[in-house]
Amino acid sequence: MSEELVTFFKALADTSRLKIVGLLAQRSYSVEELAALLDLKPSTISHHLSKLAEVGLVSARAEGYYSVYQLNDAALRETTRSLFSSEQMSAAAQNVDLDAYDRKVLADYTLPDGRLKEIPAQRKKLEVILRHMAESFKAGRKYTEKQVNEILSRFHADTATLRRELIGYGFMQRQAGEYWRK
Repeated sequence: MSEELVTFFKALADTSRLKIVGLLAQRSYSVEELAALLDLKPSTISHHLSKLAEVGLVSARAEGYYSVYQLNDAALRETTRSLFSSEQMSAAAQNVDLDAYDRKVLADYTLPDGRLKEIPAQRKKLEVILRHMAESFKAGRKYTEKQVNEILSRFHADTATLRRELIGYGFMQRQAGEYWRK
């Protein structure tokens, strides 16, 4: 379905075609009328109309010697409804490596032994580092502050900051001196 999205956007990715769609949204026009209104050659208008017809946005009917074009409102609504559904938009990104950014941040901020070069100042990068560190804790298991510090010291000496940030970002919880991963 992502190929349909590309085709649809290509059909509309032209100023003249957008103007044609805008004019046809108001009323029907012949090729000659559209050519005069947009100061283009009839052959150029015919080319644009064929691109719009390929995706079902316009249709033609014969009136005497002329073909009169109109916007296909129903097809426009149905196409936009189906193409822009959450499922279809998500499908367009299905082959994207969603972990690439996390891997890049980890590579930029960690040494080969897994220790941090520095604690990132930028919030999005810090979140990646904290999410990575949180994986060192078993979900549901309770840890003492000393145990948390021992685990965090494998990453960086400033365990207090890391502990506070893990809690602040919601990766861990703390109550009565006990810590656990969400």
